[in-house]
Amino acid sequence: MGKRIFYFLLTNVLVLLTISIIFSLIGGGNYINAQGGINFGSLLVVSAVIGFTGSFISLWMSRWMAKRMMNVQVLDPNSSLSAAERDIVEKVHRLSRAAGLTHMPEVGIYHSPEVNAFATGPSKKRSLVAVSTGLLQEMDDDAIEGVIAHEVAHIANGDMVTMTLLQGVVNTFVVFLARIAAWVASRFVREEMAPIVHFIAVIVFQIAFSILGSLVVFAYSRHREFHADRGGADLAGKDKMTHALQMLKAYSSRIKGEEQTAISTLKINNRSKASLFSTHPDLDERIRRLSAK
Repeated sequence: MGKRIFYFLLTNVLVLLTISIIFSLIGGGNYINAQGGINFGSLLVVSAVIGFTGSFISLWMSRWMAKRMMNVQVLDPNSSLSAAERDIVEKVHRLSRAAGLTHMPEVGIYHSPEVNAFATGPSKKRSLVAVSTGLLQEMDDDAIEGVIAHEVAHIANGDMVTMTLLQGVVNTFVVFLARIAAWVASRFVREEMAPIVHFIAVIVFQIAFSILGSLVVFAYSRHREFHADRGGADLAGKDKMTHALQMLKAYSSRIKGEEQTAISTLKINNRSKASLFSTHPDLDERIRRLSAK
């Protein structure tokens, strides 16, 4: 997986672990009863609190993390911009108004040879659309507009918030099952070692179950890409959206076999074939579904 795991999931895992460790160290949520068994009701409450807190903190940090990790240069429409930069800002704002957004997303450019773009942010009022320099160099004007329309559609659809709610549910099950598995593991050691084994096992099982739980989030991400393609077609026109996907496919064919370098959350382009760990569907399938619309 490595670089293919986008930063929202990475941030979520780190935040979830941090909250879980702090919770354990301060003795929060005692779900072990007097007989040494598990109080499943209490454990479920603890799991939900940790799980949803972790996902919402990850959402709150998403735009900030995107800027830092991708080294995004935010374009201020009130400052002196080049003609190309101003054109990108105007495209994002025009398409955002067409999508019914009342607060314009921040617009940014990040330096990378990859042909890509992403949208992120904790809400429609605090969102970010960023494009790579590689996309601006490789694509024509119509394709760039199609890509931007796709990203604006992600914001208008509220995909980051919905993903956060889904991640909160996944986190709850991850925390719940990790603690049950850790409790079982602690039964196989001496009584004086049980607390230490339980603490370490919680961390290990939580990481393992988080990886498995990410499959659900990846599947949701692939599903929402089709909706963003349709939304992009509604905003920029079906021809421009289809043209953008076709240019991405042509670009992908040229650089086949090169290392995937993108790490953003809702990127327009995923060069690898779709798999259980893919955040995006296969481009051929996206083009086929959009053409059949």
